[in-house]
Amino acid sequence: MSCPGFATNRAADMSNHALLRILIPAALFLSTTAFAAIETLQFESSTQEERYHSLISELRCLVCQNQSLADSNADLAKDLRKITYDMISAGDSDDEVRKYMSDRYGDFVLYKPPLRAGTLVLWAGPFVLLIVTLIMCMLFIRRRNREVRTIDLDPAALEHAKSVLDGTVDDGTVR
Repeated sequence: MSCPGFATNRAADMSNHALLRILIPAALFLSTTAFAAIETLQFESSTQEERYHSLISELRCLVCQNQSLADSNADLAKDLRKITYDMISAGDSDDEVRKYMSDRYGDFVLYKPPLRAGTLVLWAGPFVLLIVTLIMCMLFIRRRNREVRTIDLDPAALEHAKSVLDGTVDDGTVR
């Protein structure tokens, strides 16, 4: 026994189930950001808070490498933010925090590494590369210009070419 209303309701139920099969995983996927921990730090003054935010923006996440500590959600970045907070709360200066991080993790943790013998390549490398590239381009252009000027033609071929261009020699072409 078939009822026309039953078939319509069943089709609607199936489309609702299909919709739920899409919406539930999407909602679960999008809600995972709700589980991200929000750091709530208490500072004694707004100056300390500004220093903290400035420092975590200057320090590189060693896991992500192209993100600052402020931008990274890696566990190491969270730990380094906590260390930075603790040091600022203890009264350490910005330079002491940078020195601690640099001594422990190397100059790579700093977005602006200090000028030392070990970091000289980082500072001078781009300029040296630019100068070497410019010199190589100049030498290439000079060599190419010299090669263009030193084409040797025998005198008979040169005279023939001039007479063809002047139109005084009939080379068999129709003009």
